[in-house]
Amino acid sequence: MPSKSGNLSLRDGDGFVVTPAALPYAGMTGGDLVRVGPDGSAAPGARHRPSSEWRLHAAIYAARPEAGAVVHTHSPRATALSCARRGIPPFHYMVLLAGGPVRCAEHATFGTQALAANCVAALAGRRAVLLANHGVVTIGATLAAAVTLAMEIENLAGQYLDLLAAGLKPVLLRKRDLAEAAAQFAGYGRGG
Repeated sequence: MPSKSGNLSLRDGDGFVVTPAALPYAGMTGGDLVRVGPDGSAAPGARHRPSSEWRLHAAIYAARPEAGAVVHTHSPRATALSCARRGIPPFHYMVLLAGGPVRCAEHATFGTQALAANCVAALAGRRAVLLANHGVVTIGATLAAAVTLAMEIENLAGQYLDLLAAGLKPVLLRKRDLAEAAAQFAGYGRGG
């Protein structure tokens, strides 16, 4: 597993708390997190610089008021798919957890405003996006929701890549199929 790649954040008032730049996760503690204003400025007394992707987090929070947390990871299978600049089509109904097929945002250099803008554009109507030649971003109302979605995207990416590696052409679900699955999800886990 990468020791420093990826980052996560939690909305905090008009700003957010984000993982620090270049600090290995294995030794990180809560005191290493960086409180950041919407302009990227670290709170006074911060021990570390904020993640180089602070612009991406700030842009998502500005565009998506429902986002309480953002997870950005370089998980192996989703990142591999992003390096082919392919999204995840509706080959499985679980894409609905992301709001529908997972798009792949246009490429831009990491840490730039261009990457942040491309990410926000590709996230429109979705809760997950692949970043071309980079990784994946998920959002959630809570950190647990964003992390769970990131794991599900990794799982879907792996299944999709397995199909492609086997030389199989995935059969894509139709809009009607997805609508029926969405209706099933609406009552899922409510008993009765």
